[in-house]
Amino acid sequence: LYWDALGAYWDVLGVPGRQQDAAGSTEAQWEVPSPDALFAAGAEAYTRGDWPTVVLQMERALRARAAVRSRLVRCRLLCANGTAGPAEGTGPQLEPVLRDLLFFRGLLRRAACLRGCGPAAPTRYRLGDELEREFSKRSPYNYLQVAYFKVRHRHRERERPRGEVPRSFLIPPQSEFRLGVRFYTEEQPAAAILHLEKALEEYFVADAECRALCEGPYDYEGYNYLEYNADLFQAITDHYMQVLSCKQGCVTELASPPGQDKPLEDFLPSHFNYLQFAYYNNGNYEKAIECAKTYLLFFPNDEVMNQNLAYYTAVLGENLAGPIRPREAYHQRSLMEKELLFFSYDVFGIPFVDPDTWTPEEVIPKRLREKQKVERETAARISEEIGNLMKEIETLVEEKAKESADMSKFIREGGPLVYEGASVTMNSKALNGSQRVVVDGVLSAEECWELQRLTNAAASAGDGYRGKTSPHTPSETFYGVTVLKALKLGQEGKVPLQSAYLYYNVTEKVRHMMESYFRLEVPLHFSYSHLVCRTAIDEKQEGRSDNSHEVHVDNCILNAEALVCLKEPPAYTFRDYSAILYLNGDFEGGAFYFTELDAKTETAEVQPQCGRALGFSSGLENPHGVKAVTKGQRCAIALWFTLDPRHSERERVQADDLVKMLFGAEEGGLLQETEPQQDPPAALALGKDEL
Repeated sequence: LYWDALGAYWDVLGVPGRQQDAAGSTEAQWEVPSPDALFAAGAEAYTRGDWPTVVLQMERALRARAAVRSRLVRCRLLCANGTAGPAEGTGPQLEPVLRDLLFFRGLLRRAACLRGCGPAAPTRYRLGDELEREFSKRSPYNYLQVAYFKVRHRHRERERPRGEVPRSFLIPPQSEFRLGVRFYTEEQPAAAILHLEKALEEYFVADAECRALCEGPYDYEGYNYLEYNADLFQAITDHYMQVLSCKQGCVTELASPPGQDKPLEDFLPSHFNYLQFAYYNNGNYEKAIECAKTYLLFFPNDEVMNQNLAYYTAVLGENLAGPIRPREAYHQRSLMEKELLFFSYDVFGIPFVDPDTWTPEEVIPKRLREKQKVERETAARISEEIGNLMKEIETLVEEKAKESADMSKFIREGGPLVYEGASVTMNSKALNGSQRVVVDGVLSAEECWELQRLTNAAASAGDGYRGKTSPHTPSETFYGVTVLKALKLGQEGKVPLQSAYLYYNVTEKVRHMMESYFRLEVPLHFSYSHLVCRTAIDEKQEGRSDNSHEVHVDNCILNAEALVCLKEPPAYTFRDYSAILYLNGDFEGGAFYFTELDAKTETAEVQPQCGRALGFSSGLENPHGVKAVTKGQRCAIALWFTLDPRHSERERVQADDLVKMLFGAEEGGLLQETEPQQDPPAALALGKDEL
C-alpha cells in the first residue's frame, strides 16, 4: 500500500509510467468539457432564446458535474479506506517521537493518494464557489424547465401532480423517505419498510460522499491568508476543525428539501422512529427493537419510545431482546466529532454551530455551556432592546409623517363646496385647529323638519335602538336610523319613501363637500353613518355633571393623562374624516366642542342649528365631545369616512343598490350641485345628475 501511494505521488510529480490514478481512471477519461464551461454555454444560449442548445448544454453540464464529483468522491473514499488503520509498530512502548513520525507517515500516504484524485490540470475541472452554489441550488433545472417547455419537449417530470417536488430535485434519501412515510400513513408497513430501509442505505452513502467532498483546501476568509502565521499543529487544527465542521454540516445538507429554507428536523432519527412502528405492525419484533434502541441513542429520554421498547422486549423475551444491538456507528462517530469541535470552540475560539437537536449536554464543555447561556441571554436582551428602539423610531417617524400630513392638509383645505346655498362660516383658523370646517346652508328648514320626522317615525317602526338610554350617558335617550334601514322602511311603506331618499342624498352631498373642501386626491368611502336624536330625560337633569358624549378621538384611543392617542383596536383606526349635519337647534345644551389632547382645554365650540355641517379629520389633532343635552331633542346625521375602500361600509353598498332599484338611473338626485367658481380637482368634478 505504501508503495502504491508513493507511486501515485511520483505520478503527480510527473514521473513517467503513470497509467491509472487512485480511482482507477485513466488520463484519457478526463478529456471531457468542464461543467462550468457547459453551464456558461447553456446560460448564454438561454439569453438569446436558443432553447435546444440550452437543453443540450445544461444536461451535459449536469452529467459532467456528476461525473467529476463521483470520481472525486470515489477516489477520496478509496484513499481513506486504503490508508486507514494503525501504523506498523505503533503501541505504548514506542517513544513519543516515533509515534509522531508514524502518524505523519500515515498522513503522507493519505496525502499522496489524494494527490492522484484529480486530472493533470485539476483547476480546469474545479468549480468556483459561485458556480458551485448555482449547482447546489439546482439552477440548471430551472433553465431546463423553461427550455423544455419552449421546445415542447416531453420532460420526464411533466406529468407529476401539482405541488409535488420533482424527484430529480430531491437528494436520494429524501425521495425514498417520502415514499416510506406515505406507505406508512397508508398502513402498508411492508412497503414502508422497503423504502425507509432504502432511504437509510442511501442516506449513509450520500453522507459518506458529502463528507468526502469536505476534505478540500483550507478556506481562508477574505484576505486573512496574508496575515495567517499559525504553527504546525495550530495549522493542522484549524484545517481539521474546518473539515469536521463541514462534515457535521452534511446533516443539514441531506435534510434540506429543495426550495425550502429550513431542513427537516431530526431527519435521520425519524427514519428509525417510523421503522420501529412499521416493523412492529409487520410482526418483526427483532428489527423493531433494533430501531427503537437506535432511536434512543439520539433521544434516550423519549418516554413513548422507552415504553415501546419495554413492550417489544416483553413480547419477545429478555433473552432474545437483550443481545440485539442498535445501529450505533454513526452516532458514536458524530458524538466524537462534536466533542472535538466543541473543545476547539472552547479552547481556540473556532466557531461551531451544532446542526442536531439531540446532542447531549455533557458533550459541551461546562465553561462553553455557561458562555453560550450568557450569550443567549445577552442576545435576547439586545433583541428586546432593539425591538423597543425600533418601535420608538417607528412612532417618531409616524408622528413626523402625521405632522407633515397635517400641515399638508392645512395648506390644502379651502376647496369649493360645489353646492348652491352652502357657505363656509368657520374654517380651521377660526376653530383654532387644523382640518376643521363649519358649513351653513346645507339643508333648508323644510328638509331638516322632514328628516327629524323620519327619525321618530323610523324609531316607532322599530330600528333596533328605539328610545333606549344613550350608550354615553344615562340622562338621555337615543333614537336613530341608518340609511339602509330608512330605505327599507320606505320600501315597506312604514316611513315616507321620499324622506328616506332625501336622507340618502344628504349624506352623499356631505361626502362630496368634504372631498372638495379638503381637496382630497382620492374619494371618501362611507365607514358608518346614522341619523340620531338625543333626548334629555327631564327627571335626570338635576345635578347632572356628565356630557352627552365625553371627549374622544374617532380613530384612536385617547389617553388624556399621558397626552397620547393609541391608533390600535378596538379604535376604528381606518376612519379618516368625520362629519355631523345638524337638523335643529331648538334645545338646550348639546354644543359640540374641540379640545387639546388633555381633554380639558377647550379650543372651539360649535352650536348646532338646522342645515349646519361640521367636518373635520378623524385623527388625534381633533379630540372632541358633546356637551349635555339638558332639555329637548337634538337631532343630527353623524358620518364617518375612510380613504381605504377595503373598509367601506357594507350597508352603504346595499343602500346604493336599493336606490338604483327603487329610483332608477334616469331620476336625478333631489339635491343639485352648482358650478363652482373655480375648477375643482379632476377627481372631484361631479356631474349634476349624480345625486
